[in-house]
Amino acid sequence: MPPTEVHLRRARDLMDARYAEPLDLDALAAAAGFSRYHFAREFRAAFGETPGGYLTRRRVERAKDLLASANLTVTEICVVVGFSSLGSFSRRFRELVGCAPSEYRRRVVARGGPPRIPGCIAMAWSRPVPPAIADKRSGEPGS
Repeated sequence: MPPTEVHLRRARDLMDARYAEPLDLDALAAAAGFSRYHFAREFRAAFGETPGGYLTRRRVERAKDLLASANLTVTEICVVVGFSSLGSFSRRFRELVGCAPSEYRRRVVARGGPPRIPGCIAMAWSRPVPPAIADKRSGEPGS
């Protein structure tokens, strides 16, 4: 039987890959093969933060990237990274980064941050690929 950390990493990898989707404790615990309460305790013991805290931090990290490089509004970025409320996004962003999302963007721009990616490209990039297209792509030569 694999050690507990292997199961916990499976759930953490799920959060890393699907951070923008609505992931709840039950889905994460199922990915790890634990009950929700056992999973929450073991995750915190192994990684030093709760599963919800980890997921929020990943979302804020991605939001920082988009604020620095994409021509999207703060509200659009909030939705793209998986927050359902602009208020909770702004509050958590300020707690983790130390300033509001709009202030973070101003600071990055003032430092001459990376060139902006048009919002339409950023939105298309974060959009899931329909299964029919994914199947077609996997059958192409060189894929």
